[in-house]
Amino acid sequence: MRIDLVTDTYAPDVNGVAMTLGRLVQGLKARGHLVHVLRASERGGVCVPGETAMPSLSLPIYHEVKIGLPSVDRFRSRWMRKRPDVVYIATESPMGASAAKAARALEIPVVMGFHTNFHQYMKNYNFSGLENAAVNYLRKLHNQARLTVVPTEEMFISLSELGFERLAVMGRGVDVVLFDPGKRDVSLRQSWGVWRDEVVFGVVGRLAREKNLITVLSLYTRLQREFPDCGMKMVVVGDGPMMSGLRSEFPDAVFCGARSGEDLARHYAGMDVLLFASETETFGNVLLEGMASGLATVSYRYAASADVVLNGVNGLQAEKGDIEGFYAAMCRLLQDAELVRRLGEQGRQTVRFRTWDAVCDRFEEILASVACEENGAGCARSPCGAVLECRTVFLSDIHLGTKDSKADECRRFLKHIRAEKIVLVGDIVDAWALSRGSRWRRRHTRFIRTLLKKMEQEDVEVLYLRGNHDDVLERFLPFALGRLHIAKEYVHGAADGRRYLCVHGDGFDAISTNHRWLAVLGSLGYDVLLMVNRLYNRYRVWCGKEYYSVSRAIKGKVKSAVNFIGKYEEQLQNLAVKRQCEGIIAGHVHHPADAMVGDIRYLNCGDWVETMSAVVEYADGRMETLLYKDFMKRLAYGECCGSGTTGKNAEPEAAARVPADGTK
Repeated sequence: MRIDLVTDTYAPDVNGVAMTLGRLVQGLKARGHLVHVLRASERGGVCVPGETAMPSLSLPIYHEVKIGLPSVDRFRSRWMRKRPDVVYIATESPMGASAAKAARALEIPVVMGFHTNFHQYMKNYNFSGLENAAVNYLRKLHNQARLTVVPTEEMFISLSELGFERLAVMGRGVDVVLFDPGKRDVSLRQSWGVWRDEVVFGVVGRLAREKNLITVLSLYTRLQREFPDCGMKMVVVGDGPMMSGLRSEFPDAVFCGARSGEDLARHYAGMDVLLFASETETFGNVLLEGMASGLATVSYRYAASADVVLNGVNGLQAEKGDIEGFYAAMCRLLQDAELVRRLGEQGRQTVRFRTWDAVCDRFEEILASVACEENGAGCARSPCGAVLECRTVFLSDIHLGTKDSKADECRRFLKHIRAEKIVLVGDIVDAWALSRGSRWRRRHTRFIRTLLKKMEQEDVEVLYLRGNHDDVLERFLPFALGRLHIAKEYVHGAADGRRYLCVHGDGFDAISTNHRWLAVLGSLGYDVLLMVNRLYNRYRVWCGKEYYSVSRAIKGKVKSAVNFIGKYEEQLQNLAVKRQCEGIIAGHVHHPADAMVGDIRYLNCGDWVETMSAVVEYADGRMETLLYKDFMKRLAYGECCGSGTTGKNAEPEAAARVPADGTK
């Protein structure tokens, strides 16, 4: 896949979001995906390959934090030149919102990450009155995405209750090789003033108000006062706007500044107890890093703590906001060295299988499932030069003008097809839907543009047969404009001498022919069914399941629908015999098929609303029904090429054939 990642923070920024994104990008690249990072500022003032610096400014009260500025035009310009399969937006800044807007305009699928509880920060920075406004902003922005990724089940439930839609859970990992208790360094502890068996309490993270640092350092001061005979030390690792103030207020603590890599791992291993008192985290990577380093941990029961800690087994917990409970846990660990040792050992055992590889697998799965809705394959884009050479392509029921039309998928299909003629077997433009107020979208225009390019640049002849949804063409038939011809039906002479009658097929549907009002009502019902289908399949995506067609399942179980299709095929057979043809190619029923009905070969093109299928004729006259998903996978695996290896030289068994019942 081609993936663009939009974020305000990225390496070398030192924070949990930047670290997580770095791991995810590395994992995706290692899996062969093309990943480009659009970030709020250059890396150390230098532009790095694979990254684009976007306009930004520093927060007045927090200069280390860069906020991306709106850049709709820059995003649109880039994505029109290099269209990604999916965009991942990690931060909800004005830049992130503008990226979502540009992607929406270009109909590029968007996945968003919920990495930071910005709405909860309002209390910490004395803007409590804006908390509801922040929630409304975040909800509106995230609900525009195809999917929002959250780190824990607890966050999933919390955001769902706030009205956030289409959520998926993706946890966090930890590098147990980097963070290892074996990296304990006696000389480092001595530099902190630890010479005997004092208990070293530690805090790791950004020194900012939302981390609740004053509370935890005040509890340490209270611990010193109430247990003067117990040896203890407080070590603070990190940097931020509160550094100077905390140094002045708590002179007994050791402030080590920001650390990273092996140096950070040594500082973790030099501690005995990690104190994690923040109340605003979406996850809290430092908790996993501390547990991997063999530390006993004290935390509030939420976010990462609720996800991985069992109170008294692999760490100690207090209820969120329970300061006295947090202090009691600190007291226990100060007085029980054996408990510190046991919790540290169990903590490392708990997290040793929470690898970043597993998290990256989940992230790849989420992005692929969303991209699958866009390109129908869910795999890397096929080689640009891969084409299937054939003589004729038959397409039907694209329904341009409706929300469920898979116009982009059909366009991609045509871009990988080289043919002499394209036959559009009806219901290409859905005039019924447009007359009801349905919106014409950019992807529909792109499909029309692709057809025009085929006609102009490849000298392809296009024959448009009217259907029932585009019956407004009836008044113009027959009609020709250059390489474009519009007709009601057409007899196709195949390369092997066989004659195929091409007709949409609505004339054999008594409802469409004699009761148009009932057909329109049925069309409305089908639209509702497709809406239900969309919602249900979004739920299946969250669960990691494949696409499932509700409408096809219903039609397959309703006896009258099955009987209708059978009678429909028989009537088309009779028409083919009457026209002295050996086969018939139709559409209308949204049911791809390739079967013998009596002595007549019956081919149905299917549709580009659900099944995404077409009929192709090769240079030797052989006919084949192709499913788009299988076709794109064959392209990705190199089974199609300019020489037409899936064309006239291919064996029939290699084709993605569809039997009469529409199953594979």
